[in-house]
Amino acid sequence: MNKYSQASTAGVDCDLAPWRLRGLGVLRILFGLIWAVDAYFWQPAFTSSVASYLTGSLHGQLALVRSWTDFWIRAVNVNPHVFAYLVAIGETALALGLILGLFSNLTDLVGVLLAFIIWSTAEGFGGPYTPGSTDIGASVIYILVFLGFYLSRAGLWLDLDSCLTPRLGRWSWVASR
Repeated sequence: MNKYSQASTAGVDCDLAPWRLRGLGVLRILFGLIWAVDAYFWQPAFTSSVASYLTGSLHGQLALVRSWTDFWIRAVNVNPHVFAYLVAIGETALALGLILGLFSNLTDLVGVLLAFIIWSTAEGFGGPYTPGSTDIGASVIYILVFLGFYLSRAGLWLDLDSCLTPRLGRWSWVASR
């Protein structure tokens, strides 16, 4: 056994130095703080114009992307305030899950889903792509970060999952332990 494989958590052998493992926890927490700031931006002025963020991404998009975004615009317009508050609650829950290391597997998977919905609607997959386009949108990066946290089991370090998992029984899959 080399000096780096001594870090073991809940039966998971890690070939990384302990400081790197704690670093994963710190990165997860910092990413959670970013989501907390993002959740804070869901102020009353924004909630009244949430549908306009979706319609703003329609110009110049492919028909398939326009159809997808139109679906979400119709869903949002049923009750824009409820939709805005649901997203704000979702972003707040993601922030808390990341910061506290709570229900890490579920947090990461929901984060991938929410980031994909944002990227595919409000960001229009980063399009329209024309000569000179330079941005594919930020949410695709969020998808990759959440997947990285999930695959690296970043919820194993600096977390609450370790205390909670034994009590979850068959629902223990929602946590990293």
